[in-house]
Amino acid sequence: MQYHLNGVVGGDPGIAPAAAGAAPSASGAVDVAIIGCGPAGLTLAAQLALIPGISTRIFERKAGPLELGQADGIACRSMEMFRAFGFHDRVLREGYQVNETVFWRPGPGGAGLHRADRIQDVEDDLSEMPHMILNQARVHRFFLDVMERAPARLTPDYNRDLTMIEETGDGGHPLRLTFDCLDRPGRTETIHARYLVGTDGARSTVRRHLGHQLRGAAARQLWGVMDVLAVTDFPDIRLKAAIQSADAGSLLIIPREGGYLTRLYIELDELHGDERAADRGVTPEMLETRARAILAPYDFAVKEVAWFSAYEIGQRLCDAFDDVPGAGRDRRGPRIFIAGDACHTHSPKAGQGMNVSMADTFNLGWKLAAVLRGEAKPALLHSYSAERQAKARELIEFDRDMARLFSQKPATAEEAAQFQAYFQKHGRYTAGVETTYDASDIVGGRRHQALAAGQVVGKRFHSAPVIRLADAKPMQLGEVLLADGRWRLFAFAGAGDCGAAGGKVAGLCQFLAEAPDSPLLRHGPAGADADVLLDLRAVFQQPHHALRIEAMPDLLRPNKGRYGLTDYEKIFCPDVKSGADIFAMRGIERDEGALVVVRPDHFVAQVLPLTAHAELGAFFARFLVDRGAAPARGSAAR
Repeated sequence: MQYHLNGVVGGDPGIAPAAAGAAPSASGAVDVAIIGCGPAGLTLAAQLALIPGISTRIFERKAGPLELGQADGIACRSMEMFRAFGFHDRVLREGYQVNETVFWRPGPGGAGLHRADRIQDVEDDLSEMPHMILNQARVHRFFLDVMERAPARLTPDYNRDLTMIEETGDGGHPLRLTFDCLDRPGRTETIHARYLVGTDGARSTVRRHLGHQLRGAAARQLWGVMDVLAVTDFPDIRLKAAIQSADAGSLLIIPREGGYLTRLYIELDELHGDERAADRGVTPEMLETRARAILAPYDFAVKEVAWFSAYEIGQRLCDAFDDVPGAGRDRRGPRIFIAGDACHTHSPKAGQGMNVSMADTFNLGWKLAAVLRGEAKPALLHSYSAERQAKARELIEFDRDMARLFSQKPATAEEAAQFQAYFQKHGRYTAGVETTYDASDIVGGRRHQALAAGQVVGKRFHSAPVIRLADAKPMQLGEVLLADGRWRLFAFAGAGDCGAAGGKVAGLCQFLAEAPDSPLLRHGPAGADADVLLDLRAVFQQPHHALRIEAMPDLLRPNKGRYGLTDYEKIFCPDVKSGADIFAMRGIERDEGALVVVRPDHFVAQVLPLTAHAELGAFFARFLVDRGAAPARGSAAR
């Protein structure tokens, strides 16, 4: 964690200095209005609150923050994202860590139950982060803390029900939003916004305004879910367990945080005709009775029910996630977006609802910030719907298969094993690390992929252990990926390159610091710190004792802030002591090295040779605004 850049900071360094005019709730005009304080809305609000110069308000119909949430599964990729916001350690401390999954099926001859197999939940080196279980309300609280401590000092506006959206045509703030003030009956509030984001759930007001529909079908299978304190002799009650009984249905056990609480997903009967889940009048007693039948011959007695519900499995998806008709994308950019349950719904058993919703707005947030700050061309915003709608479609297909396998009645052991095989095959998907974006203006081609085989273009940057040169600190390289809207350039040095003049890393630094077509000079704000838009980091192959930091190019030791203090945290080496060589782990070509370009949402945008200066410049010129070639502070080369 870096602070003291512009003067010595006392007190809690996690509380950022307040930005000038950091109370957008006092203004009737904002850059971004967010509707809904679910995971998607809070992820977006937290990211925008952290990026200076953007005014945001987030509105919620409820009277206050969520106190007991429904979602609980936190994928490895979401934990990586939480690290970027600075609260992954709180999740690790409070949550349940999923380490193994067990599979139970009928015993020989179909009698009783036996443990058919147990597997590692997350494969080795899939992520440095584990799969966690924690109440959604706690995740909300962590995002709210980020917002309140951020420069914007952002807090939600509760008791606000959006009743009208008007598109005024005003070039500055073309959206007029009217809210009923539920805490002051008869009063309304009107604001104007540049952009509107609907994260307001499956009954989204914003989606209805756009005229979009959630399209899909239900499987007509009823399931119950309950969080309970229970006494049982079932031996795997503290492991994630998928249980298929002979004739009583299926059950999924998810241990919860706190050591005692357990979540059960319980298969009930099929729905018929126009019947809905609410028509069955499901009670906790009904769910306990069915759970006991599935778990027989084991005893299971519920002592307290914290929460329960019944739901019908269904998968639904919108055709677009913004307000631009398909035929109009060449004529105008989007102004209104939807995310999370507002544009895709599915069953909860795959554990992807909260995770995918947060990924939606983590994708959108940096793009909105880049356009609002004048860094990127407005056309960048088209990529949100294009990228996330395609990912939601994949989720729907995955969820449909997962739900079918949960509910099937296997006739043989071989058929019963299909679910386990599917679970293992798609473990990378449920961990959130298999998302792959197609080639576009912000995702390059794979012509040079062989230079960094383990950093796949279009997938999230895959971290690995390193040693920071300046202070010999062992760390994960992914720790530098913050939720701050900046691009990262990782220069992996070739064999023998120690950063000295004449090497490829020094040549890259000279290009970035001096060349007229340098993306740092063409697109970065004049007079700002050298890394305010593009944050260059270097990883060398030598042990840290073999390198001289004083011989490194200035761009890897930039002078920043009002005092021109040196940033010493840009240079890394393999962790040879532990044997974790990032070059071997991530398939970096040793002789030539590689340049890995990483988006602000941590996805690999391009892999290039270290000498592909023109190609690097051309990539950023596709979507960033050309500001000229004024030098940035701290970018001069030695």
